[in-house]
Amino acid sequence: MTDTNTTTTGADQKLKEAYFTASQGQLIWSRFKKQKAAMAGAWVLLILILSGLFAPFLTPYSPTLAGRDKDYQNGAPQMLKFWDENGFSVRPFIYTYERERSIKTNFRWVSTVNREKRRYLTLFPRGEAYTLFGISFNRHLFGVNNGKIHIFGTDSTGKDIFSRTLHAINTSLAVGTIGVAIAFVMALIIGGISGYYGGWIDSVLQMITDAIRTVPAIPLFMAIAAFIPSEWSSEARFFFISIILGFINWPTLARRVRTHLLIERNQEYVLAAQLCGAPAGHIIRKHLLPSFTSYIIVDLVISFPYMVLSETALSFIGLGLRDPVNSLGVMLQNVTNADVLLNFQWYFIPVIFFIALVLAFVFVGDGLRDAADPYGDTKK
Repeated sequence: MTDTNTTTTGADQKLKEAYFTASQGQLIWSRFKKQKAAMAGAWVLLILILSGLFAPFLTPYSPTLAGRDKDYQNGAPQMLKFWDENGFSVRPFIYTYERERSIKTNFRWVSTVNREKRRYLTLFPRGEAYTLFGISFNRHLFGVNNGKIHIFGTDSTGKDIFSRTLHAINTSLAVGTIGVAIAFVMALIIGGISGYYGGWIDSVLQMITDAIRTVPAIPLFMAIAAFIPSEWSSEARFFFISIILGFINWPTLARRVRTHLLIERNQEYVLAAQLCGAPAGHIIRKHLLPSFTSYIIVDLVISFPYMVLSETALSFIGLGLRDPVNSLGVMLQNVTNADVLLNFQWYFIPVIFFIALVLAFVFVGDGLRDAADPYGDTKK
């Protein structure tokens, strides 16, 4: 009995020592793991990010017109099967769709299903060449031995919706990353200077911050859309939209940085650094900002869904990215047609991915915010 108590006391002592010697990051991760919704969101977010990064390999065809299927336009999703009235197959297969002109439709092109011709699923087939992390490949995750497969269906031009969706996730995340990076740098610089120096410098910078916060978003975006030349390439529009989103989303984080520095600038470690002759930039960069790094990271994660929402909203109303760029906003433009709602419901599949992406960011951001709160355990 004594040995058991001694073992238990020793284990508790080690846990206490590990807790008091753990870094801030370890404490945040320990609290974060206890939140089921946040962990589920983290897994979903990780899967979506990896799907976007490796989209050229995971998808069988190019999302542009170069990879379209001209014989299967506005085609429904093709479900994999193992058996039908013709018998069982170990290898999953789909049916062959053939286009022909019919008298019943006034000789318009129609697609018919040939249940006698099976297309068998193949793994890692050779296909269209692509570049991934600077290396050229021509292998894809899956395909069929003859013709093409479209598990999410096709759009009006015959482009594969599955391929477009994964590439769209990558584009929207790239826009959000660039926008967040610009907003992050500007917030740290302006908020840091404002909070450290105070006085008239703080007043001037806060006037600028408030002025930017009061600018209405929709009129600004409409003015930007009118400013962008129509001959600009898709890549130029992409970077321009990313920069604009970054320049108008930094004031909130800058306010938080300023508030923290106003409190911390009179602490003993800051005064000691000043007495040692450290310049202001060194004190802000090496002492003040690292004191709340965890909160900055949380703010960055929380700001990601707003960036993605902004890009999607801009592209949805025609002010952001446009074809041939594949983004979630560009794809959501296709669901505004009543004909799509009635006849082509598979156009809504990218909407599910968009909702999952935003909710995953929200759950992870909320979980990190609670985990970064040092008093979070005492509030429960």
